[in-house]
Amino acid sequence: MSIVIDRRLNDRNKSAVNRERFLRRYKEQIRKSVSDLISKRSITDMDRGGSVNIPTKDIGEPTFHHGQGGDREMVLPGNRKFNRGDKIQRPDGGGGGGGSGEGEGEGESTSDEFAFTLSREEFMNLFFDDLELPHLIRNAVGDVREYKMQRAGYTPSGVPANLSVTRSLRQAMARRIALGAPLRRQISELEAAEVPADEEIAELQKRLDRIPFLDEFDLRFRHRVKVPQPISRAVMFCLMDVSASMTEGKKDLAKRFFTLLYLFLSRKYQRVELVFIRHTDNAQEVDEHGFFHDQQSGGTVVLSALKLMQEIAVARYPSDAWNIYGAQVSDGDAFGADPEKSRAFLNEQVLPLSRYFAYIEVPDDPMRTSPLSYAYQRIESDKFAMSSVTSKGEVYPVLRELFKREAA
Repeated sequence: MSIVIDRRLNDRNKSAVNRERFLRRYKEQIRKSVSDLISKRSITDMDRGGSVNIPTKDIGEPTFHHGQGGDREMVLPGNRKFNRGDKIQRPDGGGGGGGSGEGEGEGESTSDEFAFTLSREEFMNLFFDDLELPHLIRNAVGDVREYKMQRAGYTPSGVPANLSVTRSLRQAMARRIALGAPLRRQISELEAAEVPADEEIAELQKRLDRIPFLDEFDLRFRHRVKVPQPISRAVMFCLMDVSASMTEGKKDLAKRFFTLLYLFLSRKYQRVELVFIRHTDNAQEVDEHGFFHDQQSGGTVVLSALKLMQEIAVARYPSDAWNIYGAQVSDGDAFGADPEKSRAFLNEQVLPLSRYFAYIEVPDDPMRTSPLSYAYQRIESDKFAMSSVTSKGEVYPVLRELFKREAA
């Protein structure tokens, strides 16, 4: 009897190789299921894995199986109504089968489905699969904040786990050759003499034999040192109008967009910092709770938030060491000369420091062009993009549009 022992480095009844092959082969079906799952999932659960359902008909494959074998006799049922070439009429009501008709139209939904569980990493890979950061090729690395161990030659001392057997034997061989060469040369000279000195040759041979094969100072250990590791890092400025016109529903849309953008940046950079700037007629840097929940009153002056962002970026996040991203959410209400001043300041002062700046508008009336949107439309820069969101289901499509992968 043959016994097969599974010694693969995976959990029992699981295979990482087969799993990767399945994800690669049915990527389109899984991505469609992930898109359906996104529409039903809250933003707080967005970065978790999940179970997706794939119709069985999409993953069906031919299989080999054992037949019944032997000689068999059977009678196949015929019919008294149809002959070869006859056309079968469509059933009344559009149903696909018999019955009372109560299940008409449910043929697709009642098909069997294959449930497949995605890990967090697999889910996020599919979630942001076709998105890319503009100008990612010009990323800068920050100053040293992390270290990694790196090989740095060999050392004569160390722990046994770092012992290099090959290097130690090579060192011992070199030592034996260096110490034994003069003795072998003397032995060769004495043996070539007309009157060999047997006693002297024997003494030299004893000295040669006493050279140890491996001595303690032949040992060499692998040496590792801590090397500064530059890390890629980014800062994400979140700007939001918190005046009375920004309702809780609009703030909820803003939070969803900021969260998705943060998750996306976290996949591209090793370190991402957040700076929250809220503004009415004046701007303030606050924490996340105050950004989304504290009540404020007053008018709307967008320029104050842009100036504060520029001041913080220059003081704490120099553009040669940080990748600066800005995301602004507003309902577009601004008065007087503020929209035009904000456009000029954004175009001349903020965008030169930034990798990318996205403006999202949450208007009351999608058919009306707000003053701020009218001003921002005249910005001509590949670092700037704008769009509008009116419902929760539009947040992710807008993010995909702003950060879609550029064609090669």
